[in-house]
Amino acid sequence: MEPVTAVVNPAAGRGAALAVARRLADALPASALEVERTRHPAHAREIAERACARGRTVLAVGGDGLTGCVAGPVVAAGGVLAMAPAGRGNDFARQLGLPTDPAAVADVLRTGRIRRVDVLDSGGRVALGSVYAGVDSIANAIANARPRVPGALVYPYSAVRALLSFRPAGFRIGIDGEEWATRGYSVVIANSGYYGAGMHIVPTAEVDDGLLDVLVIPDSSRWTLIAAMREVYAGTHLRRPDVEVRRGREVELSIDRPVPVHADGEPYADAPLRVSVRPAALQVLVPR
Repeated sequence: MEPVTAVVNPAAGRGAALAVARRLADALPASALEVERTRHPAHAREIAERACARGRTVLAVGGDGLTGCVAGPVVAAGGVLAMAPAGRGNDFARQLGLPTDPAAVADVLRTGRIRRVDVLDSGGRVALGSVYAGVDSIANAIANARPRVPGALVYPYSAVRALLSFRPAGFRIGIDGEEWATRGYSVVIANSGYYGAGMHIVPTAEVDDGLLDVLVIPDSSRWTLIAAMREVYAGTHLRRPDVEVRRGREVELSIDRPVPVHADGEPYADAPLRVSVRPAALQVLVPR
């Protein structure tokens, strides 16, 4: 196997990432794996940059936030990214069908193959899964504030809280130069179909098709949206006639009032912004 630097977020999964890193250290030769704990996002990027410069595979041990954080340096260096999903969401790993069991992750590190996937880019900042603004970015901020609810309920709780307080916004979306003006609860610019710990929000999205899938959660009754949350996990909300997905390679987004823009579970940028797809820009280690 290639030498690996594990970048570990000690807070991910309420300590689960550290436990995963320990099991990986027990399963792999000491000469093949080094473990580095992150102190903050900039530190995680520094670790990834150093690892790539030494020709090492970067292993993100944590959730979507950490994975998205280290992906930028890996893309820039033409390196290889591996994942040990150990956060609350793990949505990009879910899209790729990656294992969560440490023994299976160790097997991928030993015998896996390289898969090239697309990434999102806004002004040089890389994201993996999706860029989103609206009720879902508000819900993300609530979840990141660590509400005192059981871990499995954090995202549903945060989504309902956000829906009860958020009023629809006016979005102007340019997709490859064609304008789409609409009013709704959120815009999702997706490379991967999942977010929010398993919500299959854009099931048409593929990580290797060179396209972004853009979905708007339309203006509707809050109670209708809350009742429809199960559909989002199954991806069946696309059957609704007022839900539409459009595709393109470059998306410009502006909003009629200040609304946070998030990506991969973390704050990302301010609107207006431009998001483009970088086809096959990232090498990911996946099961053979």
